[in-house]
Amino acid sequence: MSKNLKGRTIFITGASRGIGLAVAKRAAADGANIVIAAKTVEANPKLPGTIHSAAAEIEAAGGQALPLQCDIREEASVLAAVAAAVARFGGIDILVNNASAISLTPTAATPMKRFDLMFGVNVRGTYLCTQACLAELTKSARAGRNPHVLNMSPPLNMKEHWFANHVAYTMAKYGMSECTLGHAGEFRPLGIGVNSLWPRTPIATAALQMIPGVDTALCRKPEIMADAAHLVLTSDARSTTGNFFIDEDLLRQHGITELDRYSVKPGTTNFLPDFFVD
Repeated sequence: MSKNLKGRTIFITGASRGIGLAVAKRAAADGANIVIAAKTVEANPKLPGTIHSAAAEIEAAGGQALPLQCDIREEASVLAAVAAAVARFGGIDILVNNASAISLTPTAATPMKRFDLMFGVNVRGTYLCTQACLAELTKSARAGRNPHVLNMSPPLNMKEHWFANHVAYTMAKYGMSECTLGHAGEFRPLGIGVNSLWPRTPIATAALQMIPGVDTALCRKPEIMADAAHLVLTSDARSTTGNFFIDEDLLRQHGITELDRYSVKPGTTNFLPDFFVD
């Protein structure tokens, strides 16, 4: 099994910034083709990064980039993006469902518009992108190209305290993880690996900085998720499927124990814990 992604075509949602962009650049360093499926085409001072700036970074890292404005809640938008990806690169080998919406609010403070956004992006978007890419992923398997679906979602930890303070967000993220559980079983006979990846600690992204009270000095950089994702995506899809990986644990299992380089503030040991991991 090849330990690099050279020549593979990777469709990544929400790849204009943060974890999605880091995963894209790590794959680009191998010479992968990256399809950037995201909404942002004009720079926003609060959330830096557009599909075009991401494309420039990905190509500078060594890959080929196809920036596509795409709303993953809309079927026509996703189908058009998949068609454009196939037209440009000849197929799709890997899907990374990274795009996500968050609102850490209790029931009374969660407007239905926000509820619908989280379910539209997290659950519907993940399911829709997976469905839309399935035919190409199946072709990739038949061609021996080791296809994967990787969902950036947590282990299914059914404890009350992970629901009580933000029921809607937890249900929406767990919906992504339920896709992992179900699609791993459904696609196993096809030779498509389906896994989830989640961080042990919060990841310092522009989106995280918009959440009040989070000290990013006690977080890690997106590169830890990128390196962990690379390990998943270069593993054998037929035997590595149905897993809920934690970034730190996966790296350690592969002998990568020096993790300080991923710290926002080197030397930090008292990281904030992320959600859904006891």
